[in-house]
This record gives sequence, structure tokens and C-alpha cells, in this order.
Amino acid sequence: MKMHVLSGGRLRMRKSVYIPDADRQETIELPVSCYLLRHPQGNVLFDTGCHPSTIDHAEERWGPMARAMVPISRPGDNVIDQLKVAGLVPDDIDVVVNSHFHSDHCGCNEFFRKATVICHAKELEAASAADADKIGYLPVDWKQPMPVETIDGQRDLFNDGRIVLLPVPGHTVGMTAAMVALDKSGSFLLASDSVALRANLERDLNPRNTWNAEQSSKSMEEIRRIEAAGTTIVYGHDDEQWKSLKTGAEFYD
Repeated sequence: MKMHVLSGGRLRMRKSVYIPDADRQETIELPVSCYLLRHPQGNVLFDTGCHPSTIDHAEERWGPMARAMVPISRPGDNVIDQLKVAGLVPDDIDVVVNSHFHSDHCGCNEFFRKATVICHAKELEAASAADADKIGYLPVDWKQPMPVETIDGQRDLFNDGRIVLLPVPGHTVGMTAAMVALDKSGSFLLASDSVALRANLERDLNPRNTWNAEQSSKSMEEIRRIEAAGTTIVYGHDDEQWKSLKTGAEFYD
């Protein structure tokens, strides 16, 4: 199995959203990551990043949210163009796993018409609730016509231990990470926004956009245990880590 780390866009936000004691005027640049997992039984995409239109028309798609979560992506910083670098097109993707349904993690779902979408049942319920758009669940991004399968606990995608989905609630009610086991490169936990930045894990800091701080801290405690056992944690939006990763056509195997 191979794992490609792909750019799903880039954002600018107030640093204090993620590090609550930071100066409220300070901003931070955040990479948006997607992961192509080329499993012998099918191509899996973990998160789909920001919709390409947000580069020039973010407010048209996202509304007021675009002023708090400002896209600063360059052309090509989207999962569709990134897949081309890996030699694939959207119809080659069999499964899309959404860690959660915020727009920077499911913005390109609409392109994967031949895929099955997998998410946590509680996340689908939360996104489907009345007024869910007011807490960041935008139907234009998450609500698509493809079949959806839900999980309510740990799920081994192919029953071989290579891609295991783990509920890690806190950032959202149905937040889901993926444990990826590679033959040569070892194991990785794709943490998404359960741990946005390394500092969140090291200092047990819950970002301001956390749904439930107590559950988030419990999830981070479990992630620290996973890390201590030898797994590499890949954070949701850590620019320093992003710069150190193999990305695009390069891969982990």
C-alpha cells in the first residue's frame, strides 16, 4: 500500500483560534491536507480539502465563514489537481472518508461521483440538523448524491489492519481519524482536526472551535498513547510538519 499526502488548499486564520493564549491580532497559515491511500482492494481518499472555487470566490461559497477562515491557496492547491500528479482522476477513487464535515475537509466531495463516502453516524446527524450551517456544516460541500456509509465505532476498512478508522470526538461530535499501517514507513495516525497543531497535543490545548473540550482532551490523551507506541501523528493543519512531509507524487510505502 502507498500513501500520498496531497494539498487540499491553504488557509489563514487567527492564531488564537488554535492557541488560545496567542495575541488575537496574530495570524497563522494553515495547510489543508488530504491523503490518498492506494490499497490493493481500492483507492481511498481521506478528506477532500477545500473546493477549488474558494481561491477566488470563497465568500460566494462559504458566506461569512470566509472572513474567519481565509483561503490563500494557489492554483493547483486542490485535491483534484493533486490527484493528477499521482496519476489519478476522481473516478479512480473508490472510497472517500471524511474525518468530519467542515468545509475544508469535504469541499471536493462533489467530484467523486463513483465513490462511497464514509463518515461517523453522529457527524452526519450533526450536519443534517436544522441551522447546522451556523456551526460550519455547509450543505454545498458535504451534502452530495453519492452513497454514504456511517460508522459508530472503530472500522477496519478492508479487514486487514492497513486502514483503521478511529472515532476521536471533540473537535466535532463525529470526528474520525485513520490509522494507516505501511510496510516500510511504519504506522501513521491521520489525526485531522482532532489535533490541528503539534502544540495542541503537547500542551493539551483545545482550540476555540472545539465542540466539546472534555472529549477533545480525552481523544488527545489516547492519541498521545498511540504516539508513544511508535506511530507518527500527522496533524490537521501544522505548517511546520507539512514542510517536512513527502507530498504530491512522492509517497510513503
